[in-house]
Amino acid sequence: MTTLNVNGVSYTVNVPGTTPLLWVLRDIIGLTGTKYGCGIEECSACTVMKDGSPEKSCVLTVADASGSKIVTIEGLSPTGTHIVQRAWIAAQVPQCGYCQSGMILKAVQLLKGNPNPTDAQIDAAMSNICACGTYQRVRAAIHLAASGAV
Repeated sequence: MTTLNVNGVSYTVNVPGTTPLLWVLRDIIGLTGTKYGCGIEECSACTVMKDGSPEKSCVLTVADASGSKIVTIEGLSPTGTHIVQRAWIAAQVPQCGYCQSGMILKAVQLLKGNPNPTDAQIDAAMSNICACGTYQRVRAAIHLAASGAV
């Protein structure tokens, strides 16, 4: 049995410690905003925040997550009113939306450390893969959130 703190709620799960956190979030806890993309740490669709830093939950084990504060897209703002979420909507970033939860969490982390990033800094920080190619809108949304105009 492992206890996890996810979005401020304590969950006790009975899975092997080597189980990827992604599967516990989706299949046991029922938080499906975090997506499975590639399973090899490349696409970042599975990004969650672990103690305030983005982590790829497809390879983060339950044992490694235990004792940490995990935040998923559902925990960022249950009402979708976080400034980055509002900027995402205003800039009409998503097409299919599959990668967006991971993108948003990475953008939140970027803006925490750099409240006014340049295009080059955004490009370097946003390693998420988007099959729809919405990178220009991602960049615009990050600038919009940084400006506070949403």
